[in-house]
Amino acid sequence: MKNILAAVDLSPITQEVLRMAGDLARERGATLWIVHVAAPDPDLVGFEPGPQHIRDHRAHELRDEHQELQRLAGERTADGVDARALLVQGPTVATILDQAERLQVELVVLGSHGHGALHRLFVGSVCQQVLAATRTPLLIVPSPASA
Repeated sequence: MKNILAAVDLSPITQEVLRMAGDLARERGATLWIVHVAAPDPDLVGFEPGPQHIRDHRAHELRDEHQELQRLAGERTADGVDARALLVQGPTVATILDQAERLQVELVVLGSHGHGALHRLFVGSVCQQVLAATRTPLLIVPSPASA
């Protein structure tokens, strides 16, 4: 195994996803790609690029997310893992699938938040959508609430 993708949303389950993915990467000598899919820039009706204060706020959010990803990758590197962080914008499921293909990963690791059936019915589940759309092996890390 040469490449593992850990898709993280920077929620509390991120640490457990990275612990499991990092252990697998270290054991197999694989590169761990830590991927966070940031929301696309908002569409602003009536504005070309959008008001400056909204662009500034969005740039600040992306900078903070990028710094957090770099910190997380640094922690894994300190643990002996070849870890690399990627921040990409786009629709979550399609972007995870695109990155998995682009990076030629042999395993995708995702966290499950353990939401109930009603939430999945209305909002959907990233894990379920990735599972339905990929042939790449998937490791789903349950949230403590659903374990």
